Order: sequence, then structure tokens, then C-alpha cells
Amino acid sequence: MITMRLMRFGTKKKPTYRIVVMDSERARQSQALDTLGTYTPLDDPAGVKLDLKRAKEWLAKGVRPSSTVQSLLDRVAKSTKPTQSTKS
Repeated sequence: MITMRLMRFGTKKKPTYRIVVMDSERARQSQALDTLGTYTPLDDPAGVKLDLKRAKEWLAKGVRPSSTVQSLLDRVAKSTKPTQSTKS
């Protein structure tokens, strides 16, 4: 099964994660099929950079996100809602 999950990188005691698409049976540090963005939890506020368009394409193909990635997707989708223009 293909999943969307976090891959850790960065230095000791300062983690940074890549949001990746990979086979669920592979090790955390193995090669990913696609890298969608990054997540830096120690920043204030926590930094999330994510290509939402590519993430939606993978979700449409049936990729299952982990619970953490799902919450990050929800946070990014909420913050990038398009504003509606009112015409009079």
C-alpha cells in the first residue's frame, strides 16, 4: 500500500521532516516516490511547506496519509482557502 508520511532529516535535537509518498512496507529513510513538502515542528509557529496540488493528485490516486500528515494537510488547506470576491 502506498502512504503519505513523514521522513525525518535534520540535525540531532532539531528535527525537520519531509512529507513524502512511499510504500508503507519500506523503511523510513528509504527512497520516496515523491516529496511533497517539509514540516519543521520546532519553529514558532510550526512551519509547513506543502505542494497542495500534488498532494491532492496523490490522494485522488488512493494514497492514504498518516494521521500526522492528515492533520498537516487540514492545516494547510484551512490556511489557503481562496477568498470570495463580492461583486455589486
